[in-house]
Amino acid sequence: MAKGKLRGKTNENGADAYERLRSDIAARHASLSDRLQHIAEFALEYPTEMALGTVAEVARRASVQPSAIVRFASALGYSGFTEMQQVFRLRLVASLAPSYKDRIGRLKRDGPWRGSNEPQAVLGRFVAEGIASLETLNSVAREQDLRRAIDLLGSAETIFLLGLGGSYPVAAHLAYVLRKLGRRTVLLDALGGGLREQAVAATRADALLAVSFKQYNADTVRLFAELIARGVRAVSITDNLLSPIARGADVVFELHDMAEPALRTLVAPMSLAQTLAVGLGLAQD
Repeated sequence: MAKGKLRGKTNENGADAYERLRSDIAARHASLSDRLQHIAEFALEYPTEMALGTVAEVARRASVQPSAIVRFASALGYSGFTEMQQVFRLRLVASLAPSYKDRIGRLKRDGPWRGSNEPQAVLGRFVAEGIASLETLNSVAREQDLRRAIDLLGSAETIFLLGLGGSYPVAAHLAYVLRKLGRRTVLLDALGGGLREQAVAATRADALLAVSFKQYNADTVRLFAELIARGVRAVSITDNLLSPIARGADVVFELHDMAEPALRTLVAPMSLAQTLAVGLGLAQD
């Protein structure tokens, strides 16, 4: 990114400018120092705080020195934190939907998110979380990405599905639906310890749909990288552009996970998987 990126870009849509910055952060992440990588992850996870906080406030929330925030902005090609912050503010001016964490924060303050451990209260937390995740999915899943993913999967000779650990239900359900639609599908489930053997036949003519969220399943990450290196086209459902299963994917869907691991929900990724399956079915009719 060239210095002074905002200058001469006054006609750029706020959402486009923000997406450009996000993509740039993801592309440069691996080349940054550990401290700046930490700030990059914070910036993508808390864009509203980046937009509204002073450099001191952002530094305090990110647990770094203010000078590190300034170095991060400089590493991205900005003259300083203020210039970079303008892009985060454009996101708000463009009236983008509130982030997942914004929604959950509001639910904790104003909604049915209570400290009680009574069954009804726990149910209320799950329902509130599910609603927030679905609203976020509806606002962040772009039409062009949905079409690209459906086209990619639809043109594949075989669709390989990879989602281990907590993400396994999404991959397994998608395998069930795709088989009902008559699609050649391989569920990479590692049964019998043969995960690599299950994927040995994957070629450039096939497609991979991978699902993984923090903490990313190590076997999913390793096999994903191997298949990408072999030229297999991929659609990823994950939580962040910095996810290890986002690198090299043709289409990435970002679905933020629940703030509390004990309350993790698969409502949004399951709904997205069903959307892709139904889209494939409609496309082949």
